[in-house]
Amino acid sequence: MKIARLFIAGLALAGLTAAASAGALDDITKRGELRVAVQTQGPPFSLVGANGERTGSSVELAELMAKEMGVKITFLDFDWDGLIPALLSGKADLLVADMTPTLARGMKVAFTTPYMYTGSTVFTKADSKFKTTEDCKAKGTKIAVLLGATGEKEAKTAFPDADIKSYKGGGPLLLDAVNNGQADCGVNDVSAVKGQSTAYPAGTFTIMPDLLSKEPLAFATRYDEPDLLIWMNLFLNQVSIDGRLQKNLDYWVNSDAWKKDH
Repeated sequence: MKIARLFIAGLALAGLTAAASAGALDDITKRGELRVAVQTQGPPFSLVGANGERTGSSVELAELMAKEMGVKITFLDFDWDGLIPALLSGKADLLVADMTPTLARGMKVAFTTPYMYTGSTVFTKADSKFKTTEDCKAKGTKIAVLLGATGEKEAKTAFPDADIKSYKGGGPLLLDAVNNGQADCGVNDVSAVKGQSTAYPAGTFTIMPDLLSKEPLAFATRYDEPDLLIWMNLFLNQVSIDGRLQKNLDYWVNSDAWKKDH
């Protein structure tokens, strides 16, 4: 009788173990869909092309993930400050954006290993009196930053006497603010600034050559999805080895070749 009870208990424990092991990857496979949170407008990482298609560096990498998983993909658009809440709420399985894995963000979400490095830069209108990063340190300088982005924190440190103006939304808002005279300078990720400034006539902005920081970029998922995080890291390692990652970055980030296609 005792042996029978132990056998039944063992079966129950095995069942619980099997249930516990059924994680995010199983859910995605059963659903047949990978749900990905992306920034509404953040070229060259995420943008809507001329034909209305969702595309960009991060978008194409997410599409590769779905292809390797053998499932379809659904993109969910959010402003920058809505990406992490969308992930935490369960609306999305993962988020792909030009996001820096800071310690503060790491308290909320689980980041992959970095897939590239970048940094924040300062930009102004081409005809501005602010010609260098040092010029922007003048007291009262109006500096546009993105709410919740690392550039916001870096600008406050680099320009303690400036008037920091935080904008809720995407990087193009900063370019608009500088172009319209609402701000003297803007601070954002250099890759984003270069990509987003292509929407304006050539020569509209001056992008400072020096960077305020060197930052890794990574994708993220929830801490209760360790199996998905492991798989994402395996994916990034694989596409790095076989050259697909470098091909993506060379097209979208390291050149402006994508402009003629999108």
